[in-house]
Amino acid sequence: MGERRRPAILARTDDQGRDVFSTILYGSRLSLAVGMLSVAFAAALGIALGLIAGYVGGSLDALIMRAADVQLTFPAILIALLIDGTARALFGQYRDESTTIWVLVLSIGLSFWVQYARTVRGLTFVERNKDYVLAARLIGIRPGLILMRHILPNVIGRCSSS
Repeated sequence: MGERRRPAILARTDDQGRDVFSTILYGSRLSLAVGMLSVAFAAALGIALGLIAGYVGGSLDALIMRAADVQLTFPAILIALLIDGTARALFGQYRDESTTIWVLVLSIGLSFWVQYARTVRGLTFVERNKDYVLAARLIGIRPGLILMRHILPNVIGRCSSS
């Protein structure tokens, strides 16, 4: 009787002897890079806008949050198509693979910054009225430095522990 052949899934190799897991990892490099860069861009933009809106307040806060509300009314795919169409009009036939990847990162990042901004804004509202922030203002520290040195670490710490 001949040998019984195991299915490729159990053998962990394909019909040509290549490792299936390595092939999947190699194929997912670009997807993982786009995903990580998109999340990093969305987080950086959302955290920055949330800090500014929460600390400054007033009309700037209203402007940023209304822009966030308007963006939430559009589906992410529509925003991605808008950005892709704009990039096609700007670059025309000069688009290459790296440009396409950055357009994809930009469109995904601009679709999901709102969640970060809303969370950070709410936490910044709480932190800006605490005694250590008031003391920093009293001794004359600039608002940008207060945001970066005092409020941002406390806001990020509270976001990660939630």
